[in-house]
Amino acid sequence: MKKIIFAIFTLFIVTISKAQDFKTPIDYLNFIGKESAAISRNTWNYTKAVAHSKSARKIDASRKTLLKSIQNASQKISGLKNGYKGDTEYRDQLLSYLFISEKYINDEYEKIIDMQEVAEESYDFMEAYIMARDLVNEKINDEVEKLNTNQKLFGKKYNIQITDDNSDLSKKMRASSAVFKYHTDMFLIFFKVNVTDINLMKSIEQKDLNAIQQQASSLELYANEGLEKLKTAAPFNKDTSLITATKKALEFYKKEAIELTPKVVSFLMLNQQLEDTKESLEKKPERNRTKQEIDNFNNLVKSVNSEISEYNKLNSKFYQNKVAVNMEWEQTGEQFISKHVPKD
Repeated sequence: MKKIIFAIFTLFIVTISKAQDFKTPIDYLNFIGKESAAISRNTWNYTKAVAHSKSARKIDASRKTLLKSIQNASQKISGLKNGYKGDTEYRDQLLSYLFISEKYINDEYEKIIDMQEVAEESYDFMEAYIMARDLVNEKINDEVEKLNTNQKLFGKKYNIQITDDNSDLSKKMRASSAVFKYHTDMFLIFFKVNVTDINLMKSIEQKDLNAIQQQASSLELYANEGLEKLKTAAPFNKDTSLITATKKALEFYKKEAIELTPKVVSFLMLNQQLEDTKESLEKKPERNRTKQEIDNFNNLVKSVNSEISEYNKLNSKFYQNKVAVNMEWEQTGEQFISKHVPKD
């Protein structure tokens, strides 16, 4: 199962209450604000592409546009050699923010994509990928906080009242961040059982009885852990769809661990007994084979033939149900993001 987890970062802009007495410093802030606003718009376009587009080309194009706007802003703001009348503290903080943002969108993006490629292989890899992604976001948010602090200090120094941004764009960005976080939290609960099931299926394919029992035990454990977490999980804006889909998946995987796995182990043991008996018989010349050995082998053949039909039916049933619950979770996740991330 391929499930992409997306990250976004939020550019936090502040609004300026104009005062005629402080025209020159306001002009300075407005110049910077104009460049920041372009980055905000492109950040939002990138967020919308991630949330609503299935085209990797479109998502990457919006990423490159965002990167270009950051580079353009950096170039223009770097040109303000003296800041405002020699006061460069706010300018320098903004350049630091832009540098880290560019590094994320350009360099770190490639590293995170590489981590994403192997994230599906294990829960630990997936956690590492999400932690790396979130760490970059935290670094950017830290710079944003510093930037906001320095902007307000600049405003205080020059008697300019600066208020927090409550624009529609800012609200959409904050809302989108909450949507992605909620989706990620639910995904990790789902993914932990999903990847354990993948390992269980590999063990069955390899006919490794010890590994099968270990993976089945882990599957039941993680399903129970997830179900306990869901008991206290709150709906997202009254939307319970992800909780319902996750619960359904966990209940299926728990049932698979409890009902399917013992029958798989039993059948594989019976089949292994047949193969061992056959191998033992074939090592003996026909004249040395006893009637009891031959009867035992024939009885094992009958038992395997009798069980195989039910075994295949059971496997097919669980496989079809698994495909259904996994598909339902993915579709629910996509619909959840599409529903709660604004489109314009």
